Amino acid sequence: MDAVSDNRHVPLCIDLDGTLIATDSLWEGLVSVLIRRPWLFFAAIFWTLSGKAVLKREVAARLTHDGADWPYREEVIARIKQAREAGQPVWLVTGAAESTATAIADHLGLFDRVLHSTDAENLTSSRKRDRLVSICGDAGFDYAGNSRDDLAVFDAARRAIIVAPDAAARKWGARNRAEFLPLAKVSSLAILKSIRVHQWLKNVLIAVPLVLNHEFANTNLVLAVIAAFFSFSFLASAVYVVNDISDLANDRQHPRKRLRPLASGAVSVPVISVAAVALLAASIGLASLLPPLFWAVLAMYATITTAYTFVLKRKLLVDVFTLAALYTLRIIAGAAATGTELSFWLLAFSIFFFLSLALVKRYVELDELADSEDVKLKGRSYVGFDKDMIGQAGVASAFSAAMVLALYVHSDEVTSMYAQPWLLWPLCPLILYMLLRIWILARRSQMHDDPVVFIMRDWRSQVTTSVGAALVILATLNVW
Repeated sequence: MDAVSDNRHVPLCIDLDGTLIATDSLWEGLVSVLIRRPWLFFAAIFWTLSGKAVLKREVAARLTHDGADWPYREEVIARIKQAREAGQPVWLVTGAAESTATAIADHLGLFDRVLHSTDAENLTSSRKRDRLVSICGDAGFDYAGNSRDDLAVFDAARRAIIVAPDAAARKWGARNRAEFLPLAKVSSLAILKSIRVHQWLKNVLIAVPLVLNHEFANTNLVLAVIAAFFSFSFLASAVYVVNDISDLANDRQHPRKRLRPLASGAVSVPVISVAAVALLAASIGLASLLPPLFWAVLAMYATITTAYTFVLKRKLLVDVFTLAALYTLRIIAGAAATGTELSFWLLAFSIFFFLSLALVKRYVELDELADSEDVKLKGRSYVGFDKDMIGQAGVASAFSAAMVLALYVHSDEVTSMYAQPWLLWPLCPLILYMLLRIWILARRSQMHDDPVVFIMRDWRSQVTTSVGAALVILATLNVW
């Protein structure tokens, strides 16, 4: 990295969007506002027609972000601190609205001056260049930017510092031997991580009715399950995107969620929004190949998950019951897609089993509050003091799931369906082992925050699940 100039009269001017923060404050703000208040869509069109500066002001006025809620580039902040230590003044010069710019400047406390857009002027490109030249003179400032809009400013600057450049900025920088500020590499799989492809594993539950009804050799039903799996997965990913956009501020304050591609700025809001629309279209297309009842279940899932995103996840206990219901709804979707009959026992077992796992998820989040019993879990209705109660309820749900399974194994229904029903009895201790082990790990603070994904990744859980599946298959065979 080049040394910062000793000239204390030449300010280092820092662009905001894509430079200081790894996102675009306008597009992120606009999508976030419309997700929370979709009735403002037509108002947003009017703001856009009134000028980009007006759009920025109106969006910023309705955005709930404060200065701490943006994904800052640590490398740029380090460069700012280096300049300040050398005595060089640092300015924030941005096309963002006043409220956004001042909130960020106040939060960081690193800027000597802030220039921003107003209703009369959208401070970007040549307008930004002209403003800086009028204040500092030609070549009277250093400038850090990232995009095509910054090229006019680069031309007038004494030194150009290019951060995370687009194609135009990269070409300009190479031609003019500008300084490129190195950043941490972004994974090429960022978009796949944003739509949480790994969460598709949960949708394997769609195949449960098919397997338990011993129809796994029926090709048509297997194809229906595959179509239902991807339809559900695409819809779930689209909902995850909506949830992540609506919860960006909270995610950026979370020790792990802040590293998600969207929260960290590795994936832009416009790009992931387009991906979400494409996923939704693909989900609907696949659903059109399946029975109407599957459509109804899919619509119910979309409705409940949307309600969860905006309302239910903030309601005490309602959130965990909703999560348990959503897992169970996947099993119902599998039955709807294949036309197989649902068992009362299966639904009862699913509710208790998945309620236990949902409670684990909240327990882990509460455990991260350490000893702060009166501190509220961010974005939820729990406080640290609730942890023990959540743990007790979760373990009780685990035993309830095992009890329902034991009653099922002893029922007439099992006797009529399985040639060797006694082989199903070991499923009860296997289920208890799996769930109680998860709870012990959670108590030790060694648990992943999504227990369903943990089960599908943990080799002991995989072995337990495989043994259970083998017992179910063996129980169907009349070989003894």
